[in-house]
Amino acid sequence: MTIEEIKGILSKSKEISFKLPNGEMVPAHFHVTEVGKIEKNFIDCGGTMRHELIANFQLWNANDYDHRLHPEKLFDIIKLSQDKLEIGDLPIEVEYQGATIGKYGLDYNGESFVLTTKMTDCLAKDGCLVPDEKMKVDLSSLTVGGSCTPGSGCC
Repeated sequence: MTIEEIKGILSKSKEISFKLPNGEMVPAHFHVTEVGKIEKNFIDCGGTMRHELIANFQLWNANDYDHRLHPEKLFDIIKLSQDKLEIGDLPIEVEYQGATIGKYGLDYNGESFVLTTKMTDCLAKDGCLVPDEKMKVDLSSLTVGGSCTPGSGCC
């Protein structure tokens, strides 16, 4: 999800909720403690220079049960961040504190924002010689011409 996509959803929403990848809901008294722009410059394992730019939201649970973040307030926080940090329509990454700080993608299921798991991957597969995963085949299901049975003479 991008900044403009979340703003479009927030502009039509009456409530905000976030669902974790395991299906549990982030407690309703969460706060968005920061909206930022993260720039990452790095070299992949094949020696290629890479550049990433993302918007980062940090969700935090407080002991403040009396206040809830409303869609228009989050919209305003995002808009202020766009203006002050010159954040364009960037993809969003969400940080959330579980047993450790997790980084998630963001999606929307029509009712709640959904934190999606992120996976690592090799960015230079053609240069670092990681073998492709081999297809697994059940050898007992293979036949020659469809008639290789005991006594048929095909083996």
